Amino acid sequence: MSNACGVDFGTSNSTVGWSRPGQSALLQLEDGKVTLPSVVFYNAEDEIFSFGRAALAGYLTGYEGRLMRSLKSLLGSALIDGQTEVGGRALPFRTLLEQFIKELKIRAQRSAGQEFDSVVLGRPVFFVDDNRAADQRAQATLEEVARAAGFKHIAFQYEPIAAAFDYESTIDREELVLIADIGGGTSDFSLVRLSPARAKKQDRRDDILATGGIHIGGTDFDKYLSLSSVMPMLGLGSRLVNNSEVPSSYYFNLATWHTINLIYTRKMAEQLKDVAREVRERDKFDRLLDLVEQRAGHWLAMKVEDGKIALSDAETVELTLEKLSSSEPIQLSRGAFNTSISHLVSSVEETVGKLLRDAGVKANAIDTVFFTGGSSGVGLLRQQIAAVVPTAKAVEGDLFGSIGAGLALDAVRKFS
Repeated sequence: MSNACGVDFGTSNSTVGWSRPGQSALLQLEDGKVTLPSVVFYNAEDEIFSFGRAALAGYLTGYEGRLMRSLKSLLGSALIDGQTEVGGRALPFRTLLEQFIKELKIRAQRSAGQEFDSVVLGRPVFFVDDNRAADQRAQATLEEVARAAGFKHIAFQYEPIAAAFDYESTIDREELVLIADIGGGTSDFSLVRLSPARAKKQDRRDDILATGGIHIGGTDFDKYLSLSSVMPMLGLGSRLVNNSEVPSSYYFNLATWHTINLIYTRKMAEQLKDVAREVRERDKFDRLLDLVEQRAGHWLAMKVEDGKIALSDAETVELTLEKLSSSEPIQLSRGAFNTSISHLVSSVEETVGKLLRDAGVKANAIDTVFFTGGSSGVGLLRQQIAAVVPTAKAVEGDLFGSIGAGLALDAVRKFS
């Protein structure tokens, strides 16, 4: 057995893979499940960290503290060297990242019954779009965090390439495959030649025709669904008595997972009180004040995410916001959702087209589109990608597990 594992540190969910003959690669991480939501809750009352589903439960129970989700989005951003305040104490974001990766390692070792000192970490094709230096800093930060968490030997693999390795283990002939990994924070693509014979090669560089990606994912879809359908009932787009618009920054922060906590600062509380005296539609702004007072921003974001997921199977969904005073249920529609994210999906579609041009490959040469990543279930996204490669068959992998399983295979190649 190898003492190397693969870690898929995702924006929304994380997995750890360990290659074992005849057994599933993915290790159980929480309550018998192979996924651990990428969430940390610092309980200020007891001064302890909790993770995953337990972190969400602790937060929703109402303990005083700080919830952080979409931690991966901090990599490559200016926030990574910042901190958040909990109970009058500064908590660096790097510490939160380190605590989460360390917890992944501990849980994986407990599940496997052995230590892991080597790891292949998945990474998006681009942590940061169009900024190579920032992208390199993001990878370097993740390596530092993993080393601080206890890993001695660290390698990286593009997440869509890892998913390709997982798909390759299921086929019996050569295919030219477009890997579409639509995660919580990024949409990544790889064009790869796969076959049982090629899987035995140590060096796969010649099989990778092109890679590409864009910093758009599920949390962005959540954000624009929230801004278009939910935030207007809290005052987005409403006016002050001088006819200027209520500052939209409050709503953008609330609709973006890793900036929700910014609206809870003392400075922001004073600013909101000042604005409240000038708003025309006070009932709407009172809902915003109520939400901030309850520190229920993450609760609202989770409700919106649930609504987005439900729209994959239904044309309309009723969203009940029971924590907000004087709030009627909101009707979400798939049509309105598609309209709100159409600009994002168009950018993803352009990324796929560019990938094919960079590789010098015609669309009709693609045999298969392999979908993975928790956000690849968005119908409009699949339709647009299918329009780029209309003759390719669509295959859905394990939306949350393909990358972790592929990283486990790669860990054997790199460290055994």
